[in-house]
Amino acid sequence: MHYILLALREPLHGYAIMKRIEELSNHDVRIAAGTLYGAIENLLKQKWIKQVPSDDPRRKVYNITDEGKRILKVEQQRLAHILSLYKE
Repeated sequence: MHYILLALREPLHGYAIMKRIEELSNHDVRIAAGTLYGAIENLLKQKWIKQVPSDDPRRKVYNITDEGKRILKVEQQRLAHILSLYKE
């Protein structure tokens, strides 16, 4: 879900989200369509992402919400703390 939130800092549709996750992860993470759409449903329920208007009625486009940005910030701080432990 972390990668999805990172990808959705800009509005994207499902296939573009999958491609963006591959780019962000240096092609280490590949997410299947079923996994992606299940995660999107959960993120919508949590109100961490929202559906936004699309020029193409066949594609659903999503974007991160303010709450999703807050969650990303909390996760960034948590990961920074973990990384700081390696410096000891």
